[in-house]
Amino acid sequence: MASTKNTSPQKPSPGLDRQSAAPAQASDDWGLGGVRGGRLRLRTLVTLRWMIVAGELLLLAVAGLGFGFEAPYPICFAVVGAAAWVNLLTGVASPGQRLIGDWEAVGQLSFDVAQISILLFLTGGTSNPFILMLIAPVTLAAATLAPRAVTALGAEAIAASIALAFIHLPLPSPSGAAVELPLSFMIGAAAANVAGVIVIAGNVRQAVEESSRMALALDVTQAVLAREQRLSALGALAAAAAHELGTPLATISIVAKELAREAPTAQVKEDAELLIAQSERCREILRRLTDAPAAASDEVHERMSLLQLLNEVIEPHADVRGVRVEAIVSGAPGVAAPNIWRMPEVLHAMTSFVENAVDFAASEILVTVRFDAQSVGMEVRDDGPGFPPEVLAKLGEPYVTSRPGVAGGRTGHIGMGLGFFIAKTLLERTGAVVTFQNGRPRGAVVAARWPRARIEALGGNG
Repeated sequence: MASTKNTSPQKPSPGLDRQSAAPAQASDDWGLGGVRGGRLRLRTLVTLRWMIVAGELLLLAVAGLGFGFEAPYPICFAVVGAAAWVNLLTGVASPGQRLIGDWEAVGQLSFDVAQISILLFLTGGTSNPFILMLIAPVTLAAATLAPRAVTALGAEAIAASIALAFIHLPLPSPSGAAVELPLSFMIGAAAANVAGVIVIAGNVRQAVEESSRMALALDVTQAVLAREQRLSALGALAAAAAHELGTPLATISIVAKELAREAPTAQVKEDAELLIAQSERCREILRRLTDAPAAASDEVHERMSLLQLLNEVIEPHADVRGVRVEAIVSGAPGVAAPNIWRMPEVLHAMTSFVENAVDFAASEILVTVRFDAQSVGMEVRDDGPGFPPEVLAKLGEPYVTSRPGVAGGRTGHIGMGLGFFIAKTLLERTGAVVTFQNGRPRGAVVAARWPRARIEALGGNG
């Protein structure tokens, strides 16, 4: 068993809930309605309206020519023709790829609701089974527009449904005789349509919001991973530069010393001593670049021991007042400790978990790595109050947080809870199984376990 406590100066680290300005802005947009405005293209609206117009023409033709239903067809075809004319003008007047604003979309979709309502008025009102067509524009709005726009359009469709139960022409019939269904049936059909508008639009809205949350969270995850990979690549480049520049700097230093020793004049000797001093300065800079663990060469930089992993994870939080961070590596008897690949995902995620523990720990955090012949596991355990029960079941989902209303956290920041999702996603991409639970008798426990073959770097043991 090996044990280490980090004593390096504290460094800022991206925590579970602290994000960059760009993701924060994204979350602000989310708070304005979940779905950002301007997501409906004009071409999509025009295409869907052509589908409605074509369906209406087909239904009128089948009812009139196929079944001989009597209805005010000239007026009906005029209403459909007006919709087609408006749609043609809309498609010609503006580029199809243009994203339209919420209220412009509400105006366009309100026209569709009005046009469908007029056709229903002419053909039986709520006794016409095609009253469900009023749901289509509201559903489209729920999938693409802000809540206020959806509410306005839904209210129009609901008002039209209720009005059509009382105000309408007779339902077309083959014999030409007026068909008048009981008022109770008409009201029931209107109520069913109103329920359909609310339920379907609500379900679509919920699905779209969940999809948007997940997409935003994954975008932030990708940005975090890309940043960590850039930093890792920069470290490898610095290590390679230090390794390559070491030999020519040593040669310059030797030649400069010989030149200083055999200098024919005081000026030449002074210049040679300046060369010696500057080469030593360069070598000191390179030494600082290679001070970090696993940075002596490209090959070494790509690998790290489990102890080095723990050191890098707890280093940013070693000097936090009031809490002791301890790291332990332990393994099964007779099993050699593996070297593992240096993965930015693992370093970022586990450092974030430690920062979260620092916020809530009473006095101590224990970071443990355990290995055996088949697996490698890492655990962050604190002695704080633990996860609230209502949050524990949802940890790892976007925007689930225990921070609102929590005062006294050591880092002093209030987060969105997105960091748990980011960290869990990053670890799962490396093959880890991540679990969250409360410890006994108290405290929170975050654990990740990998199959040994997924993260072991063959070629040496640490």
